[in-house]
Amino acid sequence: MDALRNLVDAPQVLALAAALGWASGIRLYAAVLLAGAAGYMGYIDLPHGLKVLQHPAVLAASGFMCFVEFFADKIPLLDSLWDTVHTVIRIPAGAALAAAAFGADSQAMAWMAALLGGGLAAASHTAKMTTRAAVNTSPEPFSNVAVSLFEDGFVIFMLWLSATHPVIFAVALVLTLILAVVLMVMLIKFLRVVFRRVNDFFAGKRSPQGS
Repeated sequence: MDALRNLVDAPQVLALAAALGWASGIRLYAAVLLAGAAGYMGYIDLPHGLKVLQHPAVLAASGFMCFVEFFADKIPLLDSLWDTVHTVIRIPAGAALAAAAFGADSQAMAWMAALLGGGLAAASHTAKMTTRAAVNTSPEPFSNVAVSLFEDGFVIFMLWLSATHPVIFAVALVLTLILAVVLMVMLIKFLRVVFRRVNDFFAGKRSPQGS
C-alpha cells in the first residue's frame, strides 16, 4: 500500500505515463477510471496533472463509458466499428494523459511524455484494430469475447505493474510492443489473403452477369 501511495519519483511517474498512454489505445475509459479511482481511494498519490481524474464527475463519466465499452467491445463487428470511431479519441487522449503526468513539473518533459504516450497509444490501438479485424473473420462470437476479456485483464495488470514495479513494467512493455509488431505483420498477411478471396468470390459471381 505504501509503495502505491509514494508514486513520486521520476521512474514511477514515467512508468505511469507510459502505462496510461499504452492502455489508452486499448481501454481508454478503463485506464482513466482505474487511475482516478486509485488516486481517489488513496492507493496512489497521482501527479498533480492527473489529480483531475479523481474528481467525482470524471469518475462517473469514465465509469459510464467504461461500462458501455465493456459490452460494445465484445460484440462482433460492433467492436471494430467502436475501435474505428475511437481512432481520433484514444491516441490524443493517450498523449494528453502522459503529458499531464509531467505537465506540472517541466514543459519539456510534458512534450516528451506526450510523444511517448501518443506513440504508445497509436501502437496498441493499431494492434487492437488489426487483431479484431482478424478475429471478426470467424463466424462465432466466442473468440471476440475471449480476446476482449484478455484485453481487460491485461490492461488492469499492466497499470498495476507500472505503479508497483516500474522496471518490470518497462521490460513487459517492450516485450508487449515487440509481440504486437510481430502479430500485426502476421495478421495483416492473413487479412490480405481473406480480402483477396472475398474479392475473387464476388468477382466470380458477377462475371456471368457481365457476359
